[in-house]
Amino acid sequence: MIKREPKDYRIGDKNVDNLINDLTCESCSAETEGILREILTTAVKLGRESDDKGDLKLVNNALKELRYSFKIFSPYRHVKKAVIFGSARSKPSSPEYKMAEDFARKMTAKGYMVVTGGGPGVMEAGNKGASMGMEFALNIRLPFEQKPNPYIYEKQKIISFKYFFTRKLIFIKETDATVLFPGGFGTNDEGFEMLTLIQTGKSKPRPILMMEPEGSTYWAVWRRFVNNELLRNGFIEKEDMSLFRTVRTADEAIRYIEEFYRVYHSIRYVSGRTVLRLNRKISEKTLAAINRKFKGILTGGKIELSPPLKEEIEKGEHLKLPRLVMDFDFRSYGRLTEMIDVINRD
Repeated sequence: MIKREPKDYRIGDKNVDNLINDLTCESCSAETEGILREILTTAVKLGRESDDKGDLKLVNNALKELRYSFKIFSPYRHVKKAVIFGSARSKPSSPEYKMAEDFARKMTAKGYMVVTGGGPGVMEAGNKGASMGMEFALNIRLPFEQKPNPYIYEKQKIISFKYFFTRKLIFIKETDATVLFPGGFGTNDEGFEMLTLIQTGKSKPRPILMMEPEGSTYWAVWRRFVNNELLRNGFIEKEDMSLFRTVRTADEAIRYIEEFYRVYHSIRYVSGRTVLRLNRKISEKTLAAINRKFKGILTGGKIELSPPLKEEIEKGEHLKLPRLVMDFDFRSYGRLTEMIDVINRD
């Protein structure tokens, strides 16, 4: 069992704690003061507890990569984004390259931004197809040097990462939809991690699309493996298959992404309750239907329309949007995705 740090998280040396307090007060807002104090306290604890330079370099590099990424993405967080994964080895003449380029072109024309891994192949196609200024590239520094592709026009939107784990965190944190084209180990790693994070509630619900060009069997075979080996053997639940969808055209993918956010807006967990924010109020008929169909994902009570909860009001979070509030079991995320689909059909 992991031992939790005491609530009063400090060094225990009065002089050092006072220095941390002074630095905190000079460096942030009152709202973030407590968190920054803990970050600085952790840094000092690392310095006191570890003589391993490698440990400190890892923490330092990871923190710097995250800080810089937050800085770059922060001005664009009001714009929805789709992350594009796929093979770095796909040729410009390949069906998946052309499909990725078409998807990015059409997606950015609708006001979305796209995020790619910044390299060649499908990643290049995503940046190539995107409207100018509507794309990001999260490049990874490899021993054989994956250089950023030439289709990223605003160079400040290229972020180079030393670590895969910080790069993948930003892929997930800063986007609203995931699109996977055929690819190798990396594409499968990114796809399975995305599914795992949503299945376990570590990431918010989102569209996850496996895009398969006409004539390809890539995702069909992958899905058969998931069905035959994972589902049939009880390693996943039937509703987990609702976490993703296979599509064969860019238009079909874009239509599903837009439909996913047609009524559903976002999710928030407040004091143990789950809040679904909506772009508009749903009908009484749909409310009754989801209460009948999805009663099994609740620990008690029912799904109810609600004004913003106290914590949301205090933070000024989307106060004009209607809400659904429920006692979700924090387990049935496949079923939750199915419920969002029903809400969006209202």
